[in-house]
Amino acid sequence: MVKIKDLARDLRKKQTPEEKRLWFLIKDRQLGYKFRRQVWIDQYCVDFCCFEKRLVLELDGSPHRNPMTKSGDLSRTKYLESQGFTVLRFWNGEMTSEKKVINQIKDALNNPSSVSRLNVKQKRLTSSPARGEEERK
Repeated sequence: MVKIKDLARDLRKKQTPEEKRLWFLIKDRQLGYKFRRQVWIDQYCVDFCCFEKRLVLELDGSPHRNPMTKSGDLSRTKYLESQGFTVLRFWNGEMTSEKKVINQIKDALNNPSSVSRLNVKQKRLTSSPARGEEERK
């Protein structure tokens, strides 16, 4: 039986280049808050989490275009929100505009009720980039 800690450790070792880049930008309290990576929240392993601000960050690649995966992402987000977390999802391709991503994260950390954060979350759950768009950005 695979232990949860072992699975999380394995996921940290196999991070995508985009996850590695985001981790480099948010680790060591660079945004003023502690983030953990590949951490379990109940039955879900999230990419990054700031428990102090109850903020979850997810980076999604092309498999998340699949309707079944989108449905699972929506269920996962609804569950995490029901537990008091805010979930921000970004396409991997958005990491090429890392300043924009970091600004959205800062906004969510510093303005919990910000409209822009809610718009990002809602837009991300309901739309997907055109094929290849995430790689082009």
